[in-house]
Formats: sequence, C-alpha cells, structure tokens
Amino acid sequence: MNGNNPRSAKGRTLEGIVVSNKNDKTIIVSVKTEVRHPLVKKYIRRHKKFSAHDPNNECGMGDKVRIIEFRPMSRTKRWHLVSILEKAV
Repeated sequence: MNGNNPRSAKGRTLEGIVVSNKNDKTIIVSVKTEVRHPLVKKYIRRHKKFSAHDPNNECGMGDKVRIIEFRPMSRTKRWHLVSILEKAV
C-alpha cells in the first residue's frame, strides 16, 4: 500500500451524501443503511456520519460520494474521498 494514495488502499468503501463541507479539506458524509431487527424481522433505516478527507476541497453540499477507510488523519477523520459519484444541482 502506497502511503499517500488512498485509491490503492484496502479497506471498507461506503457511499453517502455530503451534509457539510465547512471545514478546510474535510467533508461530513451521511451514510444510510438498512439493518434487520433480530426479533421483529423488520428492516430499520439507520444513518451515521463520517468525517472524510477531501484534499482538493472539490465536494459540495448534497454531492453523492464514495469514501474509503484510511489511516487516521485526526481524532475523527479516518476516511478518505475516492470519487464524486453525482454532483448536487
């Protein structure tokens, strides 16, 4: 694994929507998942926010992005932007 190239890194990849880009080189991505309740057997929607590194500040609010797990860059930032799947209108 190359130290500075997140595209070649191994790890989980997630897709989500950018909900904040106010910090410099950082985006907040909301990832929605569906989990099955073990007792009721019903699917429940859940969401979680991840801080991701955006080195070029190219993401905007509402963009659909793909992020990958990466080495820790700060206390909360452990994800890196791989690609922008869809730009917001």
